[in-house]
Amino acid sequence: MADYHGMWQGLGMDLETHDKLCDALPALFGEAFLEQKNRPAGMDYYNMVIAEVHGLRIAELLAHKEQGGKVVGSFCIYVPEEIVLALEGILVGLCAGSRFWVPAGEAVLPRNLCALIKAGLGAKLSKTCPYFQSVDLIVGENTCDGKKKAWEILGDYAPLYVMDMPNRKSPAGFTLFREELGALARRLEELTGKTLTAEGLLRGCALVDRKRRVLDRLYALRKADPVPLSGRDALLVSQIAFYDDPERFIAQTEALAAECEARVARGEGVFPKGAPRILVTGTPIVVPNWKFHTIAETSGLAVVVEENCTGTRYFEQKVALPETKDVSSLLDALAHRYFDGINCACFSPNEARLDDVVRLAREYRADGVVNLSLSFCTTYQVEEERLRKRLAAEGIPFLSLETDYAPGDEEQLKTRIEAFGESLRR
Repeated sequence: MADYHGMWQGLGMDLETHDKLCDALPALFGEAFLEQKNRPAGMDYYNMVIAEVHGLRIAELLAHKEQGGKVVGSFCIYVPEEIVLALEGILVGLCAGSRFWVPAGEAVLPRNLCALIKAGLGAKLSKTCPYFQSVDLIVGENTCDGKKKAWEILGDYAPLYVMDMPNRKSPAGFTLFREELGALARRLEELTGKTLTAEGLLRGCALVDRKRRVLDRLYALRKADPVPLSGRDALLVSQIAFYDDPERFIAQTEALAAECEARVARGEGVFPKGAPRILVTGTPIVVPNWKFHTIAETSGLAVVVEENCTGTRYFEQKVALPETKDVSSLLDALAHRYFDGINCACFSPNEARLDDVVRLAREYRADGVVNLSLSFCTTYQVEEERLRKRLAAEGIPFLSLETDYAPGDEEQLKTRIEAFGESLRR
């Protein structure tokens, strides 16, 4: 990575502490990714993005701001990128995946809270994440009690707008969500000084759906046996989708998908044919949280699909454009895409998520399912019991794992994952 200290200093960052984070990342990334055998050549682009994770993209965001544009940060896939793009803004997913930020988060939050929430606040409070320092507005969402209360604290340190979320998928729930999208659009109009138009929304929908389609294309190739791309690399691609330049990301991922299609045609894979195939569901897995995938795949299992917010939920559903293409109708269509198509554990009941897990396990020919929860992520932990019963009824082997960002449990996880793999082989 080039020397960006001048840029970081201009963002008011704690340079000394940030340097420690930058020093730790290459070793973590190298162990998880660069030691893999027979990786597709197209992964070189994503290696570069991580190497420049706090550099090149931040410089692009600042250049956008210098030209009068705005940058919006979010933590959740319920925040529509289409609306931000329609108002000539940039949406970036905010960092919340490292134990490095947890202590700063625990200075204002309870320790018995999800690591993702603590890391998110810690990244801002410690002034060691340039994305937090670059955004003009953070959009939070009330998808769990921990986030809902944490936003009250984050609002003291950063410009914040909070979307309310319904608890049930019902006509009343949809009405609430649609109203929230309208309110968000008005807040973003205030931020950008621009007016939301049907033309802008159509452009935003077209670009985001192109990104979804290329991810869909890449993920579908993981149905092959042998699988042409490791779960680690597929996870990395989807994580980068949240903050990379969309046009560049689409072009690079199209090239990677084409390379992987050629591998499938040759019968070439990154794991031996017949290796146990795993579907992962549960808590979102955000940069740089690569713990589970690294342990699973170095234990001989192939992670072939993720049913979570950094996996299929991000891209599976596309926007069904209405015949009448005015702003109100397009916002209706967006609301249906997000509300109807994403089955988050914030909803009760949430049978549709169980349906998704079973469907994807069949489509990707998964031999077993792992429910991976961060400690104190109560929504997914409580929902696990219904998932366990459903998978038992379907005859699909199931493993429950709980972890967080801290090191120390890797051997325990490895033992349980290896035992699960052996049971699948038998």
